[in-house]
Amino acid sequence: MDDIYGGHRPEMELVLDKLVQRVDDLRQSMALQSAFDPVDHILHRVKSEESMREKCRRKGLPETTEAALTKVYDALGLRIVCPFLSDVYALRDHIAASPDFVVVEERDYILHAKPNGYRSYHMILRSQEGYYAEVQLRTISMDTWAALEHHLHYKKHREGNQRLIVQELKRCADELASTDVSMQTLRDMILAEGD
Repeated sequence: MDDIYGGHRPEMELVLDKLVQRVDDLRQSMALQSAFDPVDHILHRVKSEESMREKCRRKGLPETTEAALTKVYDALGLRIVCPFLSDVYALRDHIAASPDFVVVEERDYILHAKPNGYRSYHMILRSQEGYYAEVQLRTISMDTWAALEHHLHYKKHREGNQRLIVQELKRCADELASTDVSMQTLRDMILAEGD
């Protein structure tokens, strides 16, 4: 079976490296200005062959290079985890202003959380070379909740507990969101004292 990305994988990896470098440059610049590193950590990947084929099937698309590169918008993925809410939005603004990428779509799941409590800021970017990348920006709290929810979601449990589990996950997400706001307030107070 042929690679679903055809001969594009090396160039895709270069585009992803360029995006990561762009974020690292922004990170250094912002850290110099504010004395705070706006990024806790970054994860990135080219979607695996198996995952891309599965996503094409799920979306009713043919398992072709053309579909993988033009109909699915997360062949390249970047997750940026930030300490504070303001960092998420500052990085969003810097990424959107990058001349190397065009913002195709944005979804603010921080201001408009999903019903289960999921929060994150999603951007779909298109590179000058025509490759799509999904960027997820979230706080440490949001990332922790998403990781734990993922572990719980894929474990077997009784249907009778489903409603309670969903309610508790949402409650935990809301508590963590409140903590994010409190931590942001504390940070703002500390920064204001320095002025």
